[in-house]
Amino acid sequence: MKMLPPHRHRSSLEEPLTLSNLPGTTEWSGKIAYLDRDGVLNRWREGYVNSANELELLAGAGNAVGLLRRNGFRVCVVTNQSPVGRGIWGHDALSLIHDSLQEQLLNEDEDAEIDLILYSPYPPDQGAWARKPRPGMLEAGRQLIDNSQINPDQPISISYGKNWHNRPSEKGSILVGDRESDILAAETFGVRGIQCNPETGIAGVIDMIIPPDLEGQN
Repeated sequence: MKMLPPHRHRSSLEEPLTLSNLPGTTEWSGKIAYLDRDGVLNRWREGYVNSANELELLAGAGNAVGLLRRNGFRVCVVTNQSPVGRGIWGHDALSLIHDSLQEQLLNEDEDAEIDLILYSPYPPDQGAWARKPRPGMLEAGRQLIDNSQINPDQPISISYGKNWHNRPSEKGSILVGDRESDILAAETFGVRGIQCNPETGIAGVIDMIIPPDLEGQN
């Protein structure tokens, strides 16, 4: 097993993370929604989403992300993106795809801000700790988001696996993914995993996270 770290959208991994306030008067209580990307937020494509033009948001994804944030969740995207490591396209191309993802989500719901995007560029045969079904991206996401609340101006040294001590509780947090590898990562990390249908994505399971009678409450 190689402790290869995840990468972070448009930033070096351990730089300080600046987070926007949650909508309205919502206070953050420590809950994180870890979201896979393809088949959860946008439509999965045979042969990868290779450009921003190919990114098609799943119906209701923006409203679901906005609802999560209005109900006190920070949102952390955790996505395997081996085309980078395979040399199909580079980090810059992926950055443009993720820029488009954020823009499309906000176009649907003004509260649908992604707090953090982490990705694993490693092919499966590298055995990277940061590639799901291993939990490296989730470990890094929790530490970065927590650090942004405690030491917002300070970089962080991220720990993984057995080297990460005094882990906080993930009670109330969730992971949504469309594949077994996502759910295995959730189980290893110790967070509730919810598997969605890739045709409907997060909008198809949002009622399992926030029951309709609790929408808007936090």
